[in-house]
Amino acid sequence: MALELFAPAVALAALGGAVLIQIGTNLANDYYDAQQGADTPDREGFARVTATGLIAPEAVYRAMIGTFALATMLGVVLVYVGGWPIVVIGLASIAAGIGYTGGPYPLGYHGLGELFVFVFFGLVAVVGTVYVQAMAPLAGSMPMLPPGDTIPLIAIVAGVPVGALSTAILVINNLRDRREDAVTGKRTLAVRFGHRFAVFEFTALVLGAYLVVIGLAVWQSTTVWMGLPLLSLPWALRLIATVRVGTDGVVLNPALESMGRLLAVFSLLLAIGIAVGGG
Repeated sequence: MALELFAPAVALAALGGAVLIQIGTNLANDYYDAQQGADTPDREGFARVTATGLIAPEAVYRAMIGTFALATMLGVVLVYVGGWPIVVIGLASIAAGIGYTGGPYPLGYHGLGELFVFVFFGLVAVVGTVYVQAMAPLAGSMPMLPPGDTIPLIAIVAGVPVGALSTAILVINNLRDRREDAVTGKRTLAVRFGHRFAVFEFTALVLGAYLVVIGLAVWQSTTVWMGLPLLSLPWALRLIATVRVGTDGVVLNPALESMGRLLAVFSLLLAIGIAVGGG
């Protein structure tokens, strides 16, 4: 996306909607995990307010509904800009946020968490953001389908490493909770296939993200700018080394926080590289 296409108000609306959906999803996870008994006193992760009794379940549920309602209200602005594709993205994101741990077939309880995160926190987040930016000059046209040139290939490719690193955060979480999840019936991939698989999965996701960046740099022939995310590679390698030996919250909770910061830095560097040196 070229710098001249940047629409600040649309970007803020997209950011606000994404943050609200993320908060709503976290509240849904807190509420539904407690309801299904997945959060026990032996939990090694960060404290959950429903399971620990800090906040009444009904209050958490109302907060979840209210947060998703606010996201929907803000989404009206984006629908005016992007048309019906944004309606589909918004409703699907909210449904997936609730369905991750709630509903008749919770995605996270059946080994589908990684797929959910990769799609919605990677491809949908990146492509959707680029789409509404491209549609800003056409706001109000309400297309049924995205116009031909509003989703460039580079946006889809850029969503891959962002989704991979977002998924790597979930893998650390599932690796840390593997024993507890096995007891409570939460069949994540870490539970199904074990510690060694989860470490391999994490390593593949992280290194894969950087391989995509190298591919982008070669493709765009602007190695200096498109290669900016590679500055964070030493950080990523240290995290891989940590996750390889970590089995509990003492090691993996700090790694989880560090992985979140790495994702933010990587994404910022990638965005700068594409804006300055890409298409």
